[in-house]
Amino acid sequence: MCLGRNCPAMKARYFWPTLVGVYCLDFVTKRLAETRLLPEHVPHPIIGELVRFTLAYNKDAAMGLSLGGYSRAGFAITAAVILVVLGVLYHRTAESDRFSALALAMVAAGALGNLTDRLMSSRGVVDFIDVGIGSARFYTFNVADSAVTCGALLLAILSLRGSKQGGA
Repeated sequence: MCLGRNCPAMKARYFWPTLVGVYCLDFVTKRLAETRLLPEHVPHPIIGELVRFTLAYNKDAAMGLSLGGYSRAGFAITAAVILVVLGVLYHRTAESDRFSALALAMVAAGALGNLTDRLMSSRGVVDFIDVGIGSARFYTFNVADSAVTCGALLLAILSLRGSKQGGA
């Protein structure tokens, strides 16, 4: 049994539970949103007007990025390619690098969650988290989007920290 920080299975112990957990959380919350937040585009206050749940479907990508009539196929292919790249990065990650494994799992789970929506329905990705003040609203998003953002930020921080250590 391996218990130390340099355990050969360390990255797997962080990657796989995170990937499965975030993916399942995303899937379940989206299905709940589809059944409990009807009708579409009607806000349900959670924390006053600051945080609302509002069911919306997004055929495009984050922040309105669109490929027109090719959005569904284009973004599905893009997500599949990203998942392959993340798999390669995971494979190249040191066994003891649990934070990189965690970050890669978050990005992969988010990409897989939104890919699942694109493959399941032509309506697009289910979004429901609506944050803002009054009419100044941020884009409506979901758990997968949050995971991608947090994972990417963690990877950026780890990369900056690594480049500072390597350059010292």
